[in-house]
Amino acid sequence: MKKIFTIISFAALSLSAFAQESKPSIEVHGFIRNYYAFDTRKMIGLTEDFFTYVPYDEQPAANGDDVNAYANFRLAALTSRLWVEVKGYEVNGWKVGARVEGDFYNGLGSDKVTGTANFRLRQAFMTMGKNDWTIKAGQSWHPMAADMPDVFSLNTGAPFGPFSRTPLTQVDYNLGGGLSLTAAAIWQMQYTSNGPEGKSANYIKYGCTPELYAGLNYKENGVILRAGLNVLSIKPVLYDAAGFRTDRITTVTPFFYAQYAKDLFSVKFKTVYAEAGDHLNLNGGYGISEVLADGNCNYTPTRNSSSWLSLVYGKKVQGILFAGYVKNFGTKEALAGAAGVPAGFWFSGNSFENMNQMYRLTPTAIYNLGKVAFGLEYELTSVQYGDKSKGMNLDKGLYDQGLHWVTNHRVQGMIKYTF
Repeated sequence: MKKIFTIISFAALSLSAFAQESKPSIEVHGFIRNYYAFDTRKMIGLTEDFFTYVPYDEQPAANGDDVNAYANFRLAALTSRLWVEVKGYEVNGWKVGARVEGDFYNGLGSDKVTGTANFRLRQAFMTMGKNDWTIKAGQSWHPMAADMPDVFSLNTGAPFGPFSRTPLTQVDYNLGGGLSLTAAAIWQMQYTSNGPEGKSANYIKYGCTPELYAGLNYKENGVILRAGLNVLSIKPVLYDAAGFRTDRITTVTPFFYAQYAKDLFSVKFKTVYAEAGDHLNLNGGYGISEVLADGNCNYTPTRNSSSWLSLVYGKKVQGILFAGYVKNFGTKEALAGAAGVPAGFWFSGNSFENMNQMYRLTPTAIYNLGKVAFGLEYELTSVQYGDKSKGMNLDKGLYDQGLHWVTNHRVQGMIKYTF
């Protein structure tokens, strides 16, 4: 019996030595956030239109009035948030952490106003780090969307920059001297590609190819630089009456981000040259460039330049200026079709396919009273649309006739308590 006890004790000590663990700490955080927003015209938006994209194009009524030039107002606290942080756990030299985060975005009626807001998942991921390696797995910010401007608006600058939380597995490697590498395999869930069956994750699901990202980062002395390349390959159509199809479109999107911070001042800049960037909440899409004899199609993506600049100064009282610009260059190749009507064309749901260019200016003032913040923001968003009645220029994949500007003015207030 004594021998058995000795063996068991030795085994327990061996396992303990092999799997050396520390106890994690669990912290609960969150905030209550109230928005108050007034717009001078109808906007494409989400979350009771607090998450705004672009103003609707002109739509004249019989008497000549623009039915989309209708002022509107709303207030709500549905973007209040809760998250749980797990820190301090270490096993065999691996430092492990986790985060689960949600807010009350879901559950509103189809009119975007009535209903009861329900709790929904935003992020849920774990991290493991050892020596120069860090691994992240779960749902988190897309690597191209993680760095955001300082506006307090819910859209955080979209669609002038990527905005996507998505399932991913990401690996970072520290090269030393402030340099690091990032690689990620990414899937689609809430933010998906558009296509013949509407916005859907089926295009990537049956394409059996994850979205891939690779980037180089530099961080030292208040400077952050990132450059990366994103590749997406999807299958818009799986089969038709003749059988299975081999249709596929592959897009490549580079981006660059820069940030400098010193004392009470910081400046941030991001630019993206996207091919079919609709899954990143950018303005873009793709269309059919050729219909082959066997029924399969070749596709061509839109090309879109999206950039923003953010300046902030202050701590207790902060002044912020955001500026963004988007240019739609049309499709990479000519579109198939006739008389200004493409054979197939799918554009992002957060905009309109006749969008040619747009800009936004957003001055913001925030007063911080400890953990309470009061904010006032003016957001001017102006879009140049082409006249859809004149048809699309199929050679360019662009509506470039009857160009006209449409502008929305938004005044937004915020009260926020963080705990």
